[in-house]
Amino acid sequence: MLPFTRDQFLAVFVSYNGAIWPAQLVAGLLGLTAVAMLSRPGPMTDRVVSAILASFWIWTGVAYHGLFFSRINTAAYVFAALFVAQGVHLGITGVLQGQLSFGLRWSVRQAVGLVLLLYAAFAYPMIGILAGHAYDELPMFGVTPCPVTIFTFGMLLLATRPIPRLVLVMPFVWSLIGGSAAILLGIPQDWLLLVSGLMSCPLIVLSERRDRLRAPG
Repeated sequence: MLPFTRDQFLAVFVSYNGAIWPAQLVAGLLGLTAVAMLSRPGPMTDRVVSAILASFWIWTGVAYHGLFFSRINTAAYVFAALFVAQGVHLGITGVLQGQLSFGLRWSVRQAVGLVLLLYAAFAYPMIGILAGHAYDELPMFGVTPCPVTIFTFGMLLLATRPIPRLVLVMPFVWSLIGGSAAILLGIPQDWLLLVSGLMSCPLIVLSERRDRLRAPG
């Protein structure tokens, strides 16, 4: 049993979207920048994409969970801390240490990643609108937990070298929490969230294991 109703949940998005405008536009531009840079792989792309992902997680933790979702669910303070921790970790590993690399290599894993990126940015809001949600009720790309998590999985599937395992933990945890809640609340655009975690993590781990076995020596 959730500690809030569906109407209360959607009301949070109405107040949140109104309060943060035009942050949604900025997030959309950052997402497009990250996707566009995949065609030019290199250290700069790796750090910019990592910084964008980090900013999405930190913003969502502080602004959405900490300031708005906490009004109807006290567990949001825990979620806020975990989201900020994930953002800081992405910033350290990807921006400062350069341990994350992204690019296009055309494999099944990367095809799935591209589908998730497109879903998070374009299909996600369209499904919400078709389901009858008003525009201001929609969880927006880059500034709310579920689209951020799906987009992050998409990018991690496009990683071109092994991913530190800790980077996968929080997206996987939220895919279970957010995906389960979405089913209970009847938010159809979030149903893929649950699938994204259960699909992406094994695909990343198995593909990296296969690459290690194929490596010479």
